[in-house]
Amino acid sequence: MAAVQVPAPRPPERVLYVDATDQILGRMASEVAKRLLEGYRVYIVNAEKAVISGDPLRVIKSYQVWLQLYVHVNPYKWAPHRPRSPIMIVRKAVLGMLPRSKQKGREAARRLRVYIGVPKELEGKKFVRFSFADASRLGHKFIRVGEVAARLGWKGVRTRP
Repeated sequence: MAAVQVPAPRPPERVLYVDATDQILGRMASEVAKRLLEGYRVYIVNAEKAVISGDPLRVIKSYQVWLQLYVHVNPYKWAPHRPRSPIMIVRKAVLGMLPRSKQKGREAARRLRVYIGVPKELEGKKFVRFSFADASRLGHKFIRVGEVAARLGWKGVRTRP
C-alpha cells in the first residue's frame, strides 16, 4: 500500500513595507538587502524622497561622470545602461548589496518592489522607517534622489491620457 503524500503547509509570507522619505539611501538599502536575504518581500515607497548623503554638487557630478562612460563599438548595444529614474537608482542601490551571482541573491532580488509615491494597493499599510537611517543625522549635506534623477534627465512620472 502506497503512502499518501501531503504537501507541507507554506509558512506565512513575511512582508515589509518601507517608507523611503528622509531615509539615507545606503543605510536603508543595506537593511533592506538583509531583510530580502532573510526571505522578506519588501515594498519601498516614496523612492524619490530618499536622501543621498554628501555635497549635492559632488553627488550630481559623480552620477554624471557615471553616465558618460561609453564603448566605441555600438554604444547603444554594449555600453553600460545607467538608471535615471528614482525607482532604478534606489533599486540598483539595494541590488548592489545582494549576492546576485548566487541563487539566493537572485531570488531575493525578485522579492523587491520600488515605487514613486504610494500606490493605491499599498495605501493604509503600516510603513517602517529605520531610525539609524534618518536624514536628520546628516545636517545640511544631502540631496534627494528625485533631484538627482531630474538633473540626470529623468522626465518625471507620466500619466496616461
